[in-house]
Amino acid sequence: MRIYPPISGRFLRVWQRNLSVYRQSWKVSFIPPLLEPLFYLLAFGAGLSGLIGNIRYRGEEISYIRFIAPALVAITVMNSAFFENTYASFVRMYYQKTFDAMMATPLTVEEIITGEIIWGATKSVIATAIMMAVISGFGLIRYPEGLLLIPLAFLGGLAFGAAGMVCTAVTPNIELFNLPVFLFITPMFLFSGTFFPIENLPLWAQKTAALLPLTNLVDLSRAFTNGRIDASVLPSAGYLVAFASVAFPLAIRKMRRRLIK
Repeated sequence: MRIYPPISGRFLRVWQRNLSVYRQSWKVSFIPPLLEPLFYLLAFGAGLSGLIGNIRYRGEEISYIRFIAPALVAITVMNSAFFENTYASFVRMYYQKTFDAMMATPLTVEEIITGEIIWGATKSVIATAIMMAVISGFGLIRYPEGLLLIPLAFLGGLAFGAAGMVCTAVTPNIELFNLPVFLFITPMFLFSGTFFPIENLPLWAQKTAALLPLTNLVDLSRAFTNGRIDASVLPSAGYLVAFASVAFPLAIRKMRRRLIK
């Protein structure tokens, strides 16, 4: 039994199609990852940081703004890929009938969905690069280790893009995307060590948070941003690879069932 269906390089045509559409509205798409970190850093840096002061993270004292800056990168990776492969992919599939048109070509379903997920990961990389430029202006990224945020954004984009595509495959209408956002994205946004250390949570909540993909993405983002690269990053990296390796073929199988009846 084949686990991974055959996929040729033709999936890049799907990626290229989405890139061409993106170029037509890139100025609008450029604004959120440019302004969002500015708003967060100004609000938390000038506001909460003064009240909270330094916090203890993994045995050292760091400023609150240095604590949340890497988390903002991780959140952007998650949101960029997940929402691209849920709302945007659903619109292309259901309303614009783009998937139907592509299926009339030599492209297979597997190549179409692969191209979509790779494009979601690409959106994460673009948004991360923009955010890095902004955050670097505050001196919150250590280089050259910080450059690892780019491949991390692609890996995280694959993981969350594939998860988003699974949701697209099983969601009957676009209004019901509120459910995975409320039940999957929002809890991770709040409880994955983004705005406070997960050590502050009860023990059961800490164990639950450790199983969330965003928690591992945040941990890697903090490690790369602060230049702390050692063996401690391997479990989180392995988790994201494993998550993407499971979600990716699952997304393809689910979408194949939905598109081919």
